[in-house]
Amino acid sequence: MNNSNRQTLRQGAAAAWPICLGYFPIGLALGVLAQKAGLPWWAVAMMSVMVFAGSAQFICVAMIAAGASSTAIILTTFVVNLRHILMSSALAVYLQGVNRRFLALYSYGVTDESFAVNLTRFRKGKWDRWRALIVNHLANSVWIIATICGALVGQFVPQGALGIDYALIGMFICLLVFQLQGRLYIITGLLAAVISVVWYLVIPGDSYIVGASMSAATVGYLLKRHYRRGRKPQRERRDR
Repeated sequence: MNNSNRQTLRQGAAAAWPICLGYFPIGLALGVLAQKAGLPWWAVAMMSVMVFAGSAQFICVAMIAAGASSTAIILTTFVVNLRHILMSSALAVYLQGVNRRFLALYSYGVTDESFAVNLTRFRKGKWDRWRALIVNHLANSVWIIATICGALVGQFVPQGALGIDYALIGMFICLLVFQLQGRLYIITGLLAAVISVVWYLVIPGDSYIVGASMSAATVGYLLKRHYRRGRKPQRERRDR
């Protein structure tokens, strides 16, 4: 391995380690909950390898424990994971011209956390697809190991102990806080919260998750576009 490859691996790992640090306790929590729901460790391993979506896996485990049908579980997790369309669309701007094999490998590892880390670095520059790929798959490896470990030790953990039911919620709150880097982002976040609550109360089912995300993102984009248009005449006047 030459120096360039070492540097790429080192920088990718440096960006990925905070995600891995967060994934391990959350993965353990998922494994424990899955074991309490009656899933064997190998089924948890297959779920993590084939799905690799924390929120969908938590929802799936909860629905299995509640005795939901396979059709309901599949449809619910499909709707929850529709947000990946939005994330992939944002990342596609920085992956233009890349061959499909790489895109298939890369897209498998896209999660909320890796998306946030890679998109931030892509925007700052000096970041490429190989570093981003390392972020995705280091996080993926830690998640799989953590969920298997959780399933194996779950029999020794009392039901509801250590606040493991709150693990995923806490992770998403942290992700949201780190994304609030301006007034427009705060407005968009608050708007998403309001829309999701109203949608949930008015429309039955789990469509409020995707509906609120897309609605708030659209409004946020329009507000940002309007703000930029307002700033442009001011700059032109200053130049004159």
